[in-house]
This record gives sequence, structure tokens and C-alpha cells, in this order.
Amino acid sequence: MDDVERAVAALRAGEPVLLPTDGVYGLCADGDNEVAAHALYALKGRDATKPSALIAATIETLFDRLPELDPWSRAIVAAVLPGSYTLVLPNPAERYPWLNGPKTDAIAIRVASVSAATQRVLDAVGVVVATSANEPGEPAATSLDEVPARIRAGCGAEIESARLSGEASTVIDFTAADPIVLREGAGSSAAAIARAAGALAELPPR
Repeated sequence: MDDVERAVAALRAGEPVLLPTDGVYGLCADGDNEVAAHALYALKGRDATKPSALIAATIETLFDRLPELDPWSRAIVAAVLPGSYTLVLPNPAERYPWLNGPKTDAIAIRVASVSAATQRVLDAVGVVVATSANEPGEPAATSLDEVPARIRAGCGAEIESARLSGEASTVIDFTAADPIVLREGAGSSAAAIARAAGALAELPPR
């Protein structure tokens, strides 16, 4: 069994794993498993009211998991992703409430550009919930050596990677009439908003 197979097996067993994303190391769990998500929060020491992103293997996988996404949200996703972005979108069916904090009618989603090994894991499990693999308030880990020992010890598997950039994704909230940049990161927020606006211009008004 190689590292990818071990990571897939651990996720399916409800265990957290360490995966390199497109900027920092992620502490991940099976996104469809509420118990696993709560365990991830406990291991990180993350406030349960803080939302975490759902990373999907592909845009098609994301649309399958969130079938109620309206045409405008789907157009934004198709225009901006994959890439170094986290998009906050309306979540009318309140899916994945264990990831969304008190605002369950919104959800943070990603389709990231990741390593081949991480992509194989995502392809096998579909979606993971992810938060940065560091102590709360501390710098994000760019290598496995920078992940705190207690977090590594609590994980069922890990994927080795070359040192990552350390740049987190850019977070943009598209739930209101005008997009709001919640965090500047690796992706250009101006470029993403422009692409989204171009895609929405092709649709009838809401």
C-alpha cells in the first residue's frame, strides 16, 4: 500500500490526514463524514463556530454534492475554479452544516490545483473538509516537518511533498450582490471577480 492508498483508507475510516494543497499543508477529513469533521476540529483545536472549506476533486464532483447551486453560483465556479481560491456561495439546502459555522446557508468551497498524489486522494474520496495543519493562530505549515508533532501523531496518513509556497487561497464571498474579498492570498481577487462578472453577464439577471 502506497501513501495515497493509505490516505484514502484513513479518510474512509474516518481518520484525519495531512495533504499538501496548492499553498500550504492541509489537515483534512472526509467531507461527507460529520463525525470525522468534528474529530478534525478537535485535533486542530479549532473553534467549532469557524467555517472550513470543502475541497472537491473536480467541478463536476462539487456540483454533484451541491445540486441546489443556482445557475449564477455554477457560472462563478466554472469561471474561477480550479485555482487558488476559496469561494463562499449560497447554500440553500444547508448542506454540510458541520462545516459552515452558524451561517449554514452559505458554504466555502474549493477545487484546488494540487499535486498528482493529492489529486488521486481527492478523486478516490470525492470531497474533503480542510483546514491548515498548524496550531490555531500560528503560521501555516509549508512542509510536513512544520506540522506540529501532536497533529501529525493524530493523523492516520500523510502525503509527502516538496516545500509549498506558504500562500493560502484567496477567499471571496459571493453570497451578496457584490463580491467581498475576505482574504487576499495566492490568487488574484481582481482577476477572479472580473472572470465571475464576465460569466454572470451571459446569464439573465437574478
